[in-house]
Amino acid sequence: MTGYEALRGGAAWIDLSSRARIAVRGRDRARLLHNLISNEVKKRGPGSGCYAFLLSAQGRIQADLTLLVFEDHFLLDAEPELREKIPQHIRRYIVADQVELEDVTAATRAIALEGPQAGQALQKAGGAAPGGDYAHLEWQEAGATVARISLTGQPGFRIYADAGAAEGIVRRMGEAGAQPATDEDARTVRIENGRPRYGEDIRDTTLPQETGQMHALSFNKGCYLGQEIVERIRAQGHVNRRLVRLRLESRAPLAAGGRLTADGAEAGEITSSIYSPAEQAAVALAYVRAAFAAPGQALVAGEVPGTVTAVVAA
Repeated sequence: MTGYEALRGGAAWIDLSSRARIAVRGRDRARLLHNLISNEVKKRGPGSGCYAFLLSAQGRIQADLTLLVFEDHFLLDAEPELREKIPQHIRRYIVADQVELEDVTAATRAIALEGPQAGQALQKAGGAAPGGDYAHLEWQEAGATVARISLTGQPGFRIYADAGAAEGIVRRMGEAGAQPATDEDARTVRIENGRPRYGEDIRDTTLPQETGQMHALSFNKGCYLGQEIVERIRAQGHVNRRLVRLRLESRAPLAAGGRLTADGAEAGEITSSIYSPAEQAAVALAYVRAAFAAPGQALVAGEVPGTVTAVVAA
């Protein structure tokens, strides 16, 4: 079974150690991050977590991240290219706050375990599955933390451990039947599932509601950086463009930035594309004008016909 097949129909492990991991400590950490990120922080207790955006004052997404709450610190997990950007953004707003940021990327490892049988594989390996999304539990026997987080949109978990424990965890995953999957396997399944990635499908000019990732937003937490724009869009009830999933009448993926038209009118732009073995055709994520963001909408990418199969949502 290939890594792609395991992600689609079994269980696969993926090395995510290149992702940024930032520990946030200090007595003012909750107050500071609550005022900076788009999701609730103050009301979350140890063992919980969330997905969130860091926004500019103009409401544009500067980064996305997963926040996990521990007794004495937060852990921020983000794309590799955000390793320096996130701490720089946060430090810009530290004035008299007692907050310390530590880059723990090199000292730790992150391993994804994903696929329809990920839960069974985790149990067989001796780990316990956390209950809700972004919840996490200690896996003391393995010297690790298990969080319910998915990279690809498949059922899955993320396992965090010190660098020295990673080899043993991977061995446990293999003995439990999980197959290794590559970054490209994960990217293929992610795009098949309509799961956007910062740096490809989410950019620093993107507005939160355009992405469809509404679970990154809290509308009850009060003020935070960029909140005024988020609330204004909610009051208007719509955005001018939406992220959608396309199926293309081609086996060849199309380049990011490719223009989309509908009956000759400018309709949008492709952000990422792959060949989908499951559909035996190319699929893509794209931002399209709201008027064309509906399942069944016919679009053309250059000379390649395509169809909107879903408006991206989480």
